[in-house]
Amino acid sequence: MRVDNFGQISNAYNVSKARKPEAVAKTERGSDTVEISDAAKTFQVARTAVNSASDVRTDKVAQLKSAIENGTYSVSARDIADKLLEGRF
Repeated sequence: MRVDNFGQISNAYNVSKARKPEAVAKTERGSDTVEISDAAKTFQVARTAVNSASDVRTDKVAQLKSAIENGTYSVSARDIADKLLEGRF
């Protein structure tokens, strides 16, 4: 297959130089404002608190560690089996 008018076709795809955006007159510009709802502020405070909290409860870990070392920590086999069957482990 031969294309004879390739020059005309390629001219259609030539991109002209991009124009600079026209300057907006200072009198046309308004001032933008943002208002944050009370719910969003509360959410942000809660999110900050969660992010700053530790993932490890050191008091609980220390208590369990002590019970294991003393030999007083015991878990029912039935409780373990129930949790496995529930899919929560």
